[in-house]
Amino acid sequence: MSLISHTSIRDSQSFLKDSRLAATLITRCELSQEDVVYEIGPGKGTITAQLAHRCKKVIAIEKDPILSALLARNGPAYPNVTIHNGDFLEHPLPRYPYKVFSNIPFNITSAIVTRLTTAPNPPEDAYLFIQKEAAEMYLGRPSETLRSVLLKPWFEMEIVHSFHRHDFTPVPSVDVVLLRLRKRRPPLVNHANRQSFRDFVAYTFTTWRPTLGAILKDVFSWGQLKQISREFRIDFGVTPTGLRFEQWLHLFKCYQLNASPRARGIIAGSERRLHHQQKRLQKIHRTRNRAYGMKVEI
Repeated sequence: MSLISHTSIRDSQSFLKDSRLAATLITRCELSQEDVVYEIGPGKGTITAQLAHRCKKVIAIEKDPILSALLARNGPAYPNVTIHNGDFLEHPLPRYPYKVFSNIPFNITSAIVTRLTTAPNPPEDAYLFIQKEAAEMYLGRPSETLRSVLLKPWFEMEIVHSFHRHDFTPVPSVDVVLLRLRKRRPPLVNHANRQSFRDFVAYTFTTWRPTLGAILKDVFSWGQLKQISREFRIDFGVTPTGLRFEQWLHLFKCYQLNASPRARGIIAGSERRLHHQQKRLQKIHRTRNRAYGMKVEI
């Protein structure tokens, strides 16, 4: 049974209808009576109730004050559930181990995944209901993306369930999957090199030149590019999406070993610059939507 029987849904989020399906999925996932689990946007509480039966503690963060009040009103039946009314993107994350199981709002998928995966203490495991297209982007299917390469050194990812659209209300116009992000132990890139790797990848994906070789001509010498190509079978005539993830790790190792101070200066801060560009684009997008009387959350 859902924690609440009715709701006023203000956002475009689609909610899981069947509590039995929620229970089945939670049973299939690696969640136990020892786990503290965060749920983002619990909505009607269908998933919240099932997590409460399965886990040690559930922390549900709901932005909509009406939904949050209704959840809190029904919460006493589940003493291990804590309801917070607020924006998950501004909610402090814990320092202790935790997991996430959540049907997240699709329109802020990127912001939520970024918040979780770049946190000082990311979740041990995260199970997220997201659009299939977004999941494939994070998985790097059919080819690697900026986001897949930035995630894979620290997280293993897989699709653990594919939903039917009629599993949700309102029925979404896109296919939905349950994506698992599991923290790697140990990571494939250590903490000391984390930002250097992220800057290197951000620079390579966002430098608008026709080939990987042209992008990296200011980073490696022509002789170094030829040697890397022979040793790791990297084709510098492709775009960044043409490399497999394993080749990205090899390429970054070569950068660490061979890059000159000038090359390192070119690449340093690339991820920060990318974020500034994205924020400017989002601000422009919001301004334009307000001008046309549209309400769009990014």
